[in-house]
Amino acid sequence: MAAFKPDNFGDRQAAAVQARKAAMERFKARPKADDPAVLARAAEQKAVAEAREARRAEREAARQVEAARLAAEAVLQAAEAARLAAAERERAARLKAEEAELARQAVLDAQDRDERAARQGEEKRRQALALAAEQQALRDARYAARKSRRK
Repeated sequence: MAAFKPDNFGDRQAAAVQARKAAMERFKARPKADDPAVLARAAEQKAVAEAREARRAEREAARQVEAARLAAEAVLQAAEAARLAAAERERAARLKAEEAELARQAVLDAQDRDERAARQGEEKRRQALALAAEQQALRDARYAARKSRRK
């Protein structure tokens, strides 16, 4: 194995000059801007960029269409909810009116019942008074008959 040989300043300078020459040759070997290969590559890159932009625009249009569809669906759902709420309010109002009518009918029935009971009570009271008067008259008649027999 060879021993490590440190470079001296001249060797390092020569290596730097040679590296600069190699870089310059690579730069000069690069194709010019009007070279057909460069133009074809630029056209290909431009086509790729245009296709990418077209796909992005397509996605954005699809996003907007979906947003419009969702907005229309939300409007339809809101209209349906409003219709259902109106139907529910109408049903509740109808039930409330029916309950009010039933309550009014119950009050009228109770009043009729009370009036009937009052009339029947009055009739019973009159009958009871008539019965009491009749019984009193019978007692009086019996008493008078007893008195007349004793005399």
